[in-house]
Amino acid sequence: MLRVGLTGGLGSGKSTVAAHLHELGAEVVQSDELGRALMEPGQQVYSEIVRVFGLGVVGPDSRLNRVLLAELAFKGGRVNELNAIVHPAVIEAQGVWMDEVFARDPLAVAVVESALIFEVERDARARGETEGVLADWRRRMDRVIVVTAPDEVKIARHARRVDPSGEAHKAAEAEARLRLVRQIPDAEKVARADYVIENTRDKSSLYIQVDALWLQLKAESNKFPCGLSLE
Repeated sequence: MLRVGLTGGLGSGKSTVAAHLHELGAEVVQSDELGRALMEPGQQVYSEIVRVFGLGVVGPDSRLNRVLLAELAFKGGRVNELNAIVHPAVIEAQGVWMDEVFARDPLAVAVVESALIFEVERDARARGETEGVLADWRRRMDRVIVVTAPDEVKIARHARRVDPSGEAHKAAEAEARLRLVRQIPDAEKVARADYVIENTRDKSSLYIQVDALWLQLKAESNKFPCGLSLE
């Protein structure tokens, strides 16, 4: 077994890396996808968000107004409040998913795609937490891959993805800059990563790196039976 965290800043290309790893045989889950499911009506996370942020974040369809919630969090200075609700539940869901993966295949490589692996740890420690999975990513990941790219490249990619036509390009760029400010710089992540993927060129160059990395990950998964940690 091998528990792998795949991270990178906004627009780094980590989702492209995750998709290719899945094509190669890895089991992959997106933290954002888990978070969206937990924020649906009827879920405990949903109820806690409504309690903390108020009924104003609930739309006419009874679902959360994600645009308004993001504005309150990122522009209103309440992102730590939101993360404190969502992150513990998402990490618990990651653990359940991994248990299911390894029950099916003890030699699987289970990849969790998450933009905030290091930031979750940083924020937990800033709140004074020194124990538990939030404060130590090594308790839940055996290996971490960081996907890097220059910030200006990340911003341009995000803006193109949000608004290919260019009509809201400036707003998308501003949003990207705001989010990147809250994310740990690549240099710090690279210093703590087990593997680094540089996504500065074309997809074929990216895939060559991922192909080589997959062989290493698969070899490591074969060395460690289910139940053992690489710590």
